[in-house]
Amino acid sequence: MTDRELYERAVAIASRAYAPYSRFLVGAAALARDGRVFEGVNVENAAYPLGVCAEKSALTRAVTDGIRPGDLEAIAITASPCGGCRQWLHEFGIDRVIYARAGGEVVTSTPAELLPDTFEL
Repeated sequence: MTDRELYERAVAIASRAYAPYSRFLVGAAALARDGRVFEGVNVENAAYPLGVCAEKSALTRAVTDGIRPGDLEAIAITASPCGGCRQWLHEFGIDRVIYARAGGEVVTSTPAELLPDTFEL
């Protein structure tokens, strides 16, 4: 699967997001090294900090299906990942992050480029 195809999967799933407060629909698609794709969307909650980002829901779905850090090759997101999600992307050892910048330009980065000083335990 190409990065563009993965990004198109993220765009397609974004319509399923639950964002009644911000109306900002975000989709994510994570590509495993074995070819499986795990999709996720943002899910908001009236208690605002309790919402879930699209990339977190895609990663959570992947873990539920047996994926571990190092098993994911790439993730595509229809928006730039927040700081907390950048840490998740680093921790899962993802090679490439394909995302749309605020102006709509689709770019590819590494988690290290997005979050140069990661948190390590």
